[in-house]
Formats: sequence, C-alpha cells, structure tokens
Amino acid sequence: MVSHMSSPATSSDREKVVSKLPGWLRQNLKVRAAQHGLEIQTAVEQGISAWCDLASATAAVDTAGADSFATFLPPGQWEEFRRTAADRRVSLIQGLAQSVQLWLDTHPAPDIERPSITRRIIVCNQKGGVGKTAITAGLGEALAEDSNTLHPVRVAKALTKALRAREAHPDGAEPDDDPLDIENLPGPGLRVLLVDFDPQCHLTNQLGAAPLPMNGDSLTNHMAGDPKGDLRDLVVSVDDDTFGGRLHLLPACNDAFLLDVRLSAVRAREAALERALAPLEADYDVIIVDCPPSLGLSMDAAAYYGRRRNGESPGQSGALIVVQAEDSSADAYELLTTQIDDLRGDLQVDIDYLGIAVNLYDSRRGYIATSSLQGWVDIKDPRVIGLIGDLKEQKEAVRVKKPLLSYAPKSQQAVGMRALAREVL
Repeated sequence: MVSHMSSPATSSDREKVVSKLPGWLRQNLKVRAAQHGLEIQTAVEQGISAWCDLASATAAVDTAGADSFATFLPPGQWEEFRRTAADRRVSLIQGLAQSVQLWLDTHPAPDIERPSITRRIIVCNQKGGVGKTAITAGLGEALAEDSNTLHPVRVAKALTKALRAREAHPDGAEPDDDPLDIENLPGPGLRVLLVDFDPQCHLTNQLGAAPLPMNGDSLTNHMAGDPKGDLRDLVVSVDDDTFGGRLHLLPACNDAFLLDVRLSAVRAREAALERALAPLEADYDVIIVDCPPSLGLSMDAAAYYGRRRNGESPGQSGALIVVQAEDSSADAYELLTTQIDDLRGDLQVDIDYLGIAVNLYDSRRGYIATSSLQGWVDIKDPRVIGLIGDLKEQKEAVRVKKPLLSYAPKSQQAVGMRALAREVL
C-alpha cells in the first residue's frame, strides 16, 4: 500500500487550466491517483497525453452535471489538447472526460498485497487500563478499511515533533489540527480477525458483540484440547457497512479466567493458541490478539503465537506494546519485556517487537506526561510508532458499542489509528 503521494510539481513550471468534470469521474480519479501514489495533475497529464496520441476519440462519457475542475499542466499541453479536441469535433469537457476515463481504464486499482504468511500481532502490557483494547480495535479497523475509499491519515509525523508541539501548548490546545500533516489515502483493505483473549471481554463488549456463554464452546476449550465444535462458528462480523465483511471478531468467554489452570495440564502449552487459531489463518491477512494484563501461561502462549515463523520476514508479526505516558506503565513494560526475553531464550525463538503505542496521551497533565512520553521516545528499540490522544470520541464509541473508525472516522484518534496501522504495515 502506497503511504504517501509523489511530490507535486510547483505551479511555476506548469500552467493552470480550468474546465469541467462530472463529480463521479472526479471522485474516481481522486481515489485511483491516490492508489497509485500520484498527484491528480500527473494523472490528468498522462491521460491527456495518451488521448491525444490515439488515432480517434474514445467512447463518449456522460458529462451531465459537470462542474468546475482546475489542474496544472505542462506548458503547451492544453493547447495541443484543444487542437486535438477541435479536430475530433468534441467539446473540451467531453475530451477531458475521455482523457480521464482513458487513464482510469489503463491504470486499474492495484491488487491488495496479501501476506504469504498470516501476520500475527500480539497487543500486550502487564498493566491494565492502558487501552490495549482500544488500540487492538482501532488498529484492526484501520487495516480493514476500504481500499477504494479515501480516509484521512496522519503521515510521516515525527513523534518528537508532536512532543515539542504539545510542550509548546501546555494549555492543552491540540496542535495536530494542521491539515498539512494529513493526507487522504486508500484503506489497506485487509481481512482482519480480532481475537479477544482477555476473560474480562472488553473487546467483545466494546464492539457490541456478546461474550460467549460459559457452558458453550470457546477459544479456551480449543486451547485446552477440549473443543465442542468448529472455532470458525464462533466468529462474528463487525460493522459490514463500514468494513465490507473484512473485519471479524472472535469473542471472549469468562472461562478464560481458568485458562492458566487448564493449560498447566496441556502438552506443549506454549503452542496452544497457535494450534487453536491455525485453522482460521487461511481466511485472514492479519490476526490481532488483545491480551490480558497477565504474566501467566496464557501470555506465554500469545507471545509464542507472535513469534517469527520460518520464511517470515522480521517485523511482520510480533508484539505491539501499549503504554501510557506515566511511570507505572514503565514498570509493567519491564515485566513484559523480561517475560518475552525469557521465552526467546527458553524456546530458542525470535519474537519481534513491532513497536510501542503511547495511548491516552494528554499534554494538559503537564511535566509527568511530557517527560514520560520523552522517556518512551528515547527507548529507540523498540521505537514509538503511535501516539493516540486521550479524547472523547473513543469513550463515546465505547458507550454506543461501535467501532471508533465508523463512529468518528475523521476524529484525531481515528487519524492516529490509521497512522499506527501504516507504521505496522
């Protein structure tokens, strides 16, 4: 997925032209150019050039309702286009529409890049209340967004720049509203499974699903070697209107409180989560596991599931650590990294850190928040790859049990979740 546009040419070496295009054609052009990482003016230039090179005009395009459309073209191209349109006895509006349609026809939407090995992201921290569930949901939603629709994304925003900006606004004003830091980009369009691996069922409840009943089947049963059916039958789809059937959830069950006890009697228990989820992997590009705040066997199984597999590139799967900009998160971080490092040594496996996401950040908390954020930024390995503000939209989305990115798709938090998703990609 292209993460940014090519550099726009300055208008000084091009000439501005104004014509008309129907709204639907302009929207298709806007999306397709973004999918190919091109400026709109470059796509129009290529389309006009190709149209002028044809032996004759192409099929007529419906231009009803066309309204003003301006772009910048290389000097002389518009004059050549005008002459060609006159020779072909078509209006400039019709010629431009044919040129744009020709470019669309010869530049189809790129195929979505699907990983050869399903990517497994383990969202974790030993401390509760840091917002692991919100990050799990927001990341999954951002990865599943439609590739034929543009979404506002914060791009190439250095976190140290964000830190300095926030320190310069101690009154809590949000400096992140600068539109220069936001681009409208196509969604990744990936097939995503969210796994609620926490017996408290927060992810399940926040997305409006029902926790699984204690006397039925569950992920715990499958991990303990006592399945009561096909795990696929427990999976539910999340907000198909927004995510087009690409975002699914495996709900939690309160029986996960007993998981560590049940795992103690299982052979090769570190691989229990992998054995349970393996039959589902072919259906998904990414599986994201929302882990409980635990140091027990269940966390061992989650970390092992996120290990680097044979033939998998570094950084494709692994642990995404969620923290807050306050001191107790640092203590929990030490416990988690010690546990993962022990697993690496004991089992001789590679478990990659995908990065740190600093959640619930609020510069109005003053020095504690800004100095703690700087502490996370200074770690460098793993590096901070996401900064999500403590704003009302997430709380409101939880209250109404809707995904954040469909409840408030243009909110600062949604924009930040998309930036996090592109860092993970």
